Amino acid sequence: QVQLVESGGGLVQPGGSLRLSCAASGSIFSINGMGWYRQAPGKQREMVATISRSGSTKFADSAKGRFTISTDSAKNTMYLQMNSLKPEDTAVYYCNADDYYTDFWGQGTQVTVSS
Repeated sequence: QVQLVESGGGLVQPGGSLRLSCAASGSIFSINGMGWYRQAPGKQREMVATISRSGSTKFADSAKGRFTISTDSAKNTMYLQMNSLKPEDTAVYYCNADDYYTDFWGQGTQVTVSS
């Protein structure tokens, strides 16, 4: 089992920045890849960015050029640096990890972009 705890969400003005963190614990050695997903009200959950064990990254088109995903293995933590935030980035952001067989999810952290 893998436990994930997100932090760093909040209210930010358009054009601002936020850094989300996802602390992992439990069977960390089994993790194949991790990622950030988001779900806005009335919409389906969508992928924002993923990072593999080897460090390969993927980004949604909406995130390219604005968001960066990274990990700190010493802290067992994954980050999502979000710059140039837009109102359409408003959503609950979820941390995800998979071990080939199971998807693990955090509880989510709210990001609101509004003036």
